[in-house]
Amino acid sequence: MYKTTGLTHLIKSTGYSLQGLKSAVKNETAFRHELFLSIILIPLAFWLGNNKIEIALMIGSILLVLLTELLNSAIEAVVDRVGTEYHELSGRAKDLGSAAVFIALTTVVVTWGIVLFV
Repeated sequence: MYKTTGLTHLIKSTGYSLQGLKSAVKNETAFRHELFLSIILIPLAFWLGNNKIEIALMIGSILLVLLTELLNSAIEAVVDRVGTEYHELSGRAKDLGSAAVFIALTTVVVTWGIVLFV
């Protein structure tokens, strides 16, 4: 097997990324909820933000949640693939992923709160 480069690599990488997004929408309830919220909040950011920086911060915080949820789902998939029996490290990995999503969601609340109320 040879390694692809250039345009072929870009096309294949894009395909893998779209496949991952499709899988997240199909299999991950939390991702679907956050995606639904982002569909509402991203246009709202354009309306509520007073300048480009505020709009970028508001949208960026939402995209951070989606990104973190994808990584959390990936961690959970790998842990579940390894085994279904409880293991302290497996539980810790899942809890850490969940904590990362919580921090990303907190970032949205803080960012939007500062932009809108401070």
